[in-house]
Amino acid sequence: MVTAPGQDHMVTTPGQDHMGQAHIVTITEDHMITTPVEDKIMATPGEEKIATPDEEKMLTPYEDKTLTPYEEKTPGSYENNEVVGTETQPNKRRKKKSIVWEHFTIETVSPGCRRACCKQCKQSFAYSTGSKVAGTSHLKRHIAKGTCPALLRNQDKNQLSPYTPKTGNSTSDPPKRRYRTNSTPQVLFDADRIRHEIARMIIMHDYPLHMVDHHGFLTFVQHLQPYFQMVSFNTVQGDCVATYLTEKQHLIKFIEGIPGRVCLALDMWTSSQSVGYVFITGHFIDSDWKLQRRLLNVVMEPYPDSDAAFSHAVAVCLHDWSLENKLFSITYNQPLSEAAVENMRPLLSIKNPLILNGQLLVGSCIARTFSSIAKDVLDEGKEKVRKVRESVKYVKTSDSHEEKFLELKQQLQVPSERSLSLDDQTQWNTTYQMLVAASELKEVFSCLDTSDPDYKGAPSLEDWKQIEIICTYLKLIFDAANILTTTTNPTPITFFHEVWKIQSELARAVTSEDPFISSLTKRMQEKIDKYWKDCSLALATAVVMDPRFKMKLVEFSFNKIYSEEAPTYIKIVDDGIHELFHEYVALPLPLTPTYAEEGNSGNVRSEEAQGGTLLSDNGLTDFDVYIMETTSQQMKSELDQYLDESLLPRVQEFDVLGWWKLNKLKYPTLSKMARDILSIPVTTVPPDSIFDTTVKEMDKYRCSLRPETVEALICAKDWMQHGGSDISNALVRMEY
Repeated sequence: MVTAPGQDHMVTTPGQDHMGQAHIVTITEDHMITTPVEDKIMATPGEEKIATPDEEKMLTPYEDKTLTPYEEKTPGSYENNEVVGTETQPNKRRKKKSIVWEHFTIETVSPGCRRACCKQCKQSFAYSTGSKVAGTSHLKRHIAKGTCPALLRNQDKNQLSPYTPKTGNSTSDPPKRRYRTNSTPQVLFDADRIRHEIARMIIMHDYPLHMVDHHGFLTFVQHLQPYFQMVSFNTVQGDCVATYLTEKQHLIKFIEGIPGRVCLALDMWTSSQSVGYVFITGHFIDSDWKLQRRLLNVVMEPYPDSDAAFSHAVAVCLHDWSLENKLFSITYNQPLSEAAVENMRPLLSIKNPLILNGQLLVGSCIARTFSSIAKDVLDEGKEKVRKVRESVKYVKTSDSHEEKFLELKQQLQVPSERSLSLDDQTQWNTTYQMLVAASELKEVFSCLDTSDPDYKGAPSLEDWKQIEIICTYLKLIFDAANILTTTTNPTPITFFHEVWKIQSELARAVTSEDPFISSLTKRMQEKIDKYWKDCSLALATAVVMDPRFKMKLVEFSFNKIYSEEAPTYIKIVDDGIHELFHEYVALPLPLTPTYAEEGNSGNVRSEEAQGGTLLSDNGLTDFDVYIMETTSQQMKSELDQYLDESLLPRVQEFDVLGWWKLNKLKYPTLSKMARDILSIPVTTVPPDSIFDTTVKEMDKYRCSLRPETVEALICAKDWMQHGGSDISNALVRMEY
């Protein structure tokens, strides 16, 4: 039959090939496909058109990987069931793209007749007779629909459920077809990439490594991609460590490129196995003057209470990241004995230039200090706090009680908009918020006490008075601690303000005639004074680096705190900042070439913009001599020039790092010092742990893993959260 171009006619005729095998010949406009009758008979209803040229281009779930091409010289080239005549392309050979050729080989059984042989079960299927080429649908059905006996046996050995899509003659449940459209491009099947993504998934979401052995996960993956062979626990452990090592190489290069120093924050976690884990976080300012933080190490310490635990962890970190000459300060999260501090100081002094005789190398965590103070305050009024907690529990654990409480509140017209909630005793801020809400509703509780005979143990008027005092002084540290949760990168400048304000309030309260207030605030003052003694120099130095305050705020604050002794403490800060500056002038820090290049490039641009050359080139070479003769011998240093300049206006949203970025050419040495001072961390814990009243504990599952695996999982997660690099598909294969 001859059809005109553009028409879609199809004629199906029966016939036999020269081997005597019955075939059905399907003729379309440009194609002729021969399908064995035995394959047509095996096809289920609704699948008889699968061999047509257009439908032969449909994707099955398995046509997702380009295989090693099987090429063979034939009179024409075959691709996607198309026969290309020798007249148009006599010698061109095309690649076979279907995944069936991973499971079949083509064998010549006689001249002009070839058949496809299954590699697994050795069954033979029609492929081509003369110039007529059969489709691949019958081959796909053999491997994809569970009809190959050998594949079924292999699946049983792997204890995985075979992929058996629904088939049958039911009209209510017709077989589903899968099409490749322009909007759904072909997806390559890459087993290594899948392994890589499983490792990243486990790291990002803290999934147990043993999930790769869980039956439910195995079944899910098998149905999602039957050709992926699930990895073992040891393999996925190696993949996670490999991901960590790859990410670590990127971070090493990043840290090597920073122009300043690194400050460390140490956070000790406990465990049920009596070993400790030191979390070491590096804080630094990058080349774009952005404050960065990265978790560098998780070091297991067999004896966490020993005086050498922290010093050993710091030594590991310095060696691991090559920070021997780049460490500036250390902040820790628990009180250290004098012996522990002395163990740490010599190590740092030997490995680093001696910055201010080591005075900036040790500091306390402000969040832990606040939590310790809050516990003392709550312990002071423990019995009163317990009564309030029981009263809130009585209201919140019964719908009828809560309804009655709200009715009384409305009748009494209490203006408070706070709602009651039970506290989490591991988070002191929740206890504070519970007490504040209950204190504002104390009239309702008193009325409930007289109207509800089941309500017992209500706080007395004296109890409520002490609760209000507790809330007053808890608010001081709550407001300060809350800054740590609302500010992305809290600086020492902020907490210089907060700490000296708390100190001033407590100094007045200690002299109160009320014995409860005096006793309560005395314990608070002792701990805030201890923090101030350890950290005031570092905090004050950071304030000097803020052009809105400089030494003026230090003088003002110290006069408030120390009164007649203030000049002595002010001189300590002034001498310290000058001594530190002279050390930066003398030391050949690694960031000097960076600033030299920036300064030179800036000068070149300035000269080019003015369209002139240097003055010395215009016959003014004696000008420098004249300046020296007419100027005082001692010229002001950068630091003195900076301190003598007027203060900037106190803008609320002032970017101190941005200011130094703009002025680094004006103050090249001072800006180096500012970069390091302003990166000192004031806390060692993340925002979600600011109000913790207990030390963090490593869970039992992670304690069961190797220490290097624990470090890999925790550190890699932190790096991914900070925008880790997009790692290559290739995994470093590591087996344990």
